[in-house]
Amino acid sequence: MKKLLSYLKDYKKETFTAPLFKLLEAGFELIVPLIVASVIDDGIAKGDKPLVFRMSLVLLSLALVGWTCAVIAQYFAAKAAVGATAKIKADLFGKIMSLSFSETDTLGNSTMITRMTSDCALFQNAVNLFLRLFLRAPIIVFGAMIMAFTISVKAALIFVAVIPLLSLVVFGIMKITVPMYRKVQEKVDGLLGITRENLTGARVLRAFCREDEEIKEFRKTNDSLSGMQVFVGKIAGLTNPLTFLLINTAIIVLIYVGALQVNYGNLTQGEVIALYNYMSQILVELIKLASLIVTVTKGYASAKRITAVLEMPSEKVPENAGDTEVKEGRVEFRNVGLTYKNAGAESLSNISFFAEPGEIIGIIGGTGSGKSSVINLIPGFYSATAGSVLIDGREISGYDPGKLRKSIGVVPQYAKLFRGTVRENMLCGNENATDEEIEQALKDAQAYDFVMAKDGKLDYMIENGGKNLSGGQKQRLTVARALVRRPKILILDDSTSALDYKTDSLLREAVSRLDYKPTVFIVSQRASSVLNSDRTVVLEDGECVGYGTPDELLENCEVYREIYRCQFPDAI
Repeated sequence: MKKLLSYLKDYKKETFTAPLFKLLEAGFELIVPLIVASVIDDGIAKGDKPLVFRMSLVLLSLALVGWTCAVIAQYFAAKAAVGATAKIKADLFGKIMSLSFSETDTLGNSTMITRMTSDCALFQNAVNLFLRLFLRAPIIVFGAMIMAFTISVKAALIFVAVIPLLSLVVFGIMKITVPMYRKVQEKVDGLLGITRENLTGARVLRAFCREDEEIKEFRKTNDSLSGMQVFVGKIAGLTNPLTFLLINTAIIVLIYVGALQVNYGNLTQGEVIALYNYMSQILVELIKLASLIVTVTKGYASAKRITAVLEMPSEKVPENAGDTEVKEGRVEFRNVGLTYKNAGAESLSNISFFAEPGEIIGIIGGTGSGKSSVINLIPGFYSATAGSVLIDGREISGYDPGKLRKSIGVVPQYAKLFRGTVRENMLCGNENATDEEIEQALKDAQAYDFVMAKDGKLDYMIENGGKNLSGGQKQRLTVARALVRRPKILILDDSTSALDYKTDSLLREAVSRLDYKPTVFIVSQRASSVLNSDRTVVLEDGECVGYGTPDELLENCEVYREIYRCQFPDAI
């Protein structure tokens, strides 16, 4: 919480002004019952109409001044809360972008979205309400009690008795509900995760007719969340009736005692009304205080969740990285092992191979053999837990991650395109690329013809995720996005799975003829995709079971021979 409150340092004027004006408003409200008492005792009782008129003007003036103070306080409180939260969101987004893949895998997408949205909103509301009420509520409560003592000590003892009882009710209910509110927020994470999975996998669900099952799962989770919220709401709902019961009981006692004191001549009717007004003010402020405590509690829980992300370690830039860049593109794996965070066993073990600059290296294996894990180590998306990955003779850990990745073109296994024009998507690969360079990359990726056939050509608008394109078109555009960078190392992670064999062959031929000669890694389950590679790495169960030219592997590697036989049954 302390870390997030430090974001208010740029809003010192607002954080001081908001409670100050609320304090002034509270002061004016405490004067009102005394003026009302004067109107009753000195104006109405004595028939002094000018006095009633003057006091009415004073009351109107106090109302206007109080309203002005409230508006000013609300403005500055909102400005501080919204401004600080905006900076928190910016830093939180930056932190999430800087986290390693291991950390983002641990957090999960749904919880990161919740912390960026719901948690930040709760923290903002907590700061806003706190700046407005943390001084006002105590001042009104204790100020009303003090003012009651100035009117009648005996009647004020009722205030002394009822305030602790009210506090016991309010804080007792808060103690019960606070832990529950935290659990509610955790359940929101789970519900958001289910919602996100269903939205992103809508086509798969419909294809397998799983809508009813997913609806039942969603309702089950939603009902659990709703049930907990209703239960907490019922307990929190006891606040109003219990406080009203205590206050109304106190008012009855106050009026009874006040009536007796009026008969004895110790109090006036106006003073009894003033005491009644002070008791009502206490009731209102305790209800507000209860709301403040609930909101601040939710905000505190959310602040802890936000802080947990902000304090997670980012990818480190080595002190000796300097201006080191990839110059040749030589890649070497030396007895590399990889164990994912919280995984029970190694995903890769004892992987060794090398790739000279300009070579084409194939990586082949069955599903789950570790192909994507191997190539994710090259850009440093994950760090090897054993052995070493070297580029140009230097370990990956010795490079600045940003500079390293600028030299690498990665085409992910699942095509990812952003909402925007074709040109804007291509500029993600190289923000300084010219239209000529983009068009050449599109030609090499076999995407030029279909892009030029679209309305707008390079200005054709792509929907979020490339929903208005076919699978093969999306894959070719992601390849073009990597090629426009003119990388030293090009990684094609099963990025032609949606292409027909002819287009796949043309793309691989174009890649082999690139004038800047990158070191190319082609990950595939197709033997045909790696037939023209200089050497191929064969993986099975996270281990390297073969490494060599296609001809050598056909002779010496049983796993490669099985893959080849399944795809070319007549060739062997």
